[in-house]
Amino acid sequence: MKRPTRPRTLAAALALAIPAILLGASPAHADPVSQTSGFYVNPNSSPAAWVAANSGDGRAAAIRSQIAQRPMASWFGNWSGDIAGAVSRYVGAADAVDKLPLLVAYNIPGRDACGGHSGGGAGSVGAYDAWISSFASAIGNRPAVVVLEPDSLGDFSCMSQAQINDRVGMLSRAANQFRSKAPNTWAYLDAGNPGWIDAQTMAQRLNLAGVANAHGFALNVSNYFPTGENSNYGNRVAAALRNYGYTKPFVIDTSRNGNGANGQWCNPGGRRIGTPTQLGGGAEMLLWLKTPGESDGNCGVGSGSTAGQFLPEVAYKMIYGY
Repeated sequence: MKRPTRPRTLAAALALAIPAILLGASPAHADPVSQTSGFYVNPNSSPAAWVAANSGDGRAAAIRSQIAQRPMASWFGNWSGDIAGAVSRYVGAADAVDKLPLLVAYNIPGRDACGGHSGGGAGSVGAYDAWISSFASAIGNRPAVVVLEPDSLGDFSCMSQAQINDRVGMLSRAANQFRSKAPNTWAYLDAGNPGWIDAQTMAQRLNLAGVANAHGFALNVSNYFPTGENSNYGNRVAAALRNYGYTKPFVIDTSRNGNGANGQWCNPGGRRIGTPTQLGGGAEMLLWLKTPGESDGNCGVGSGSTAGQFLPEVAYKMIYGY
């Protein structure tokens, strides 16, 4: 998966493009996987930071080898400060070692409308449009994978029609931003999970939200449904998209689905890490999008914590499934 050197000058870019032009081919969104030598492991992830600060802890070795050293996504939202700088530094660090970074954009206004534990987001439609534009611009020509706005298309039952209209507009414009400003990025719109919205309805929502201009859609983000169930659901969603004249690939979050789901979504006990980030496996990619051990909120085995807080005991138990 070693990538060829990307053109650094206009002349070089044109030289590479001429054969395609002569053949009459239309330019395609470049494949970021083939441009890199593997997935990026963030040395500053929350489990890596905990291990570094607690190397003498009896749980540290397992958390280091089984979680901290795995490729996982980094989440960006209103806590990230200067979004252009934060994204550029992260993608730049991955690019410097020829690896493919995984990013999650999580800043849409009124996010987590039904769950409530991760509420917040940009203060207005205009603020979000500007934020996501800066996000895409900060990636630029560097390879990346981005998942856009977990839960955003599953939360309609907790929103007004005006809020829904605003949301699909923001997502559609976001997909266009990555298409135009980040040509070596694969962007995926979040599409919930098999236990939430039926496939036909989700396909309709994805279409309204502009998935035609994204690379694909993402399933099971921060959830626990087994990979097989997600594959079946994803294939049904992809088939339903053909009603709109196209279909799309999908990725699955396998970070915490090793023991499947038990009917709860907020820090349920007894869950287990799943298949590490890889190509294929029942989807275009299996990705660790949620960091194992990071809390879903003040609930379940994470009682007393806040969403996103790293809980070493939860992480440790998730390695062994108890």
